[in-house]
Amino acid sequence: MTTNAINTATNSALSGLTGGAAASGKKELGQDAFLTLMLSQMKNQDPFKPQDPSAFIGQLAQFSTVSGIQAMQTNISSLSDALRSSQVMDGTSLVGRSVLSVATGATMGDTGGVQGAVTIPAGTSVAAIAVTDASGQLIRRMPLSSQQGTTSFNWDGSTDLGTRAPAGNYTFTAVASVGGTPQQLETQIASRVGSVTIDPANHSLTLNTTLGPIPLADVRQVM
Repeated sequence: MTTNAINTATNSALSGLTGGAAASGKKELGQDAFLTLMLSQMKNQDPFKPQDPSAFIGQLAQFSTVSGIQAMQTNISSLSDALRSSQVMDGTSLVGRSVLSVATGATMGDTGGVQGAVTIPAGTSVAAIAVTDASGQLIRRMPLSSQQGTTSFNWDGSTDLGTRAPAGNYTFTAVASVGGTPQQLETQIASRVGSVTIDPANHSLTLNTTLGPIPLADVRQVM
């Protein structure tokens, strides 16, 4: 077959392929269309002067790589959706439960108290937690265990004078002597989860608690 005949067959195949692509709204040559074009050219090539198939094979390999990447992206997107759904389910299971989360303050009512915990590092010789009111006045100092690990505390609302502290906002500061050096420790306050919120921007989960909104990442323990 002559070169003109090959070009005519190729142009005919391209016309049919691009016409179908235009009808479907596509602007690029897909893998199926490329295979149809390659087979058409191979059928119509000069048997005495066969064309080098290496270029076709290279392009076909590229198509396969792109298809594999697209499939992987689809799978990752599906996995991400599944993880978000799982996170939502985990969050809703916390509604009505109490959690320990990173916090320094809490609101105490006319009755009851505040529960919390502190993680004591190794080498601690003495540790305590100080309770201050909204004006910054120290009203209660409670000793903590110096043993390494998480130790809990329970403030019943009483002051160092033995009287009941008024309802209001209070701050909890944990301090320890670690290897002879004073160090402030992270405090965790207990609260009850009333509902959960999903951030539409980054799909992060927020727990709406009696302490206020708390990121799920700040939760240290479910009680």
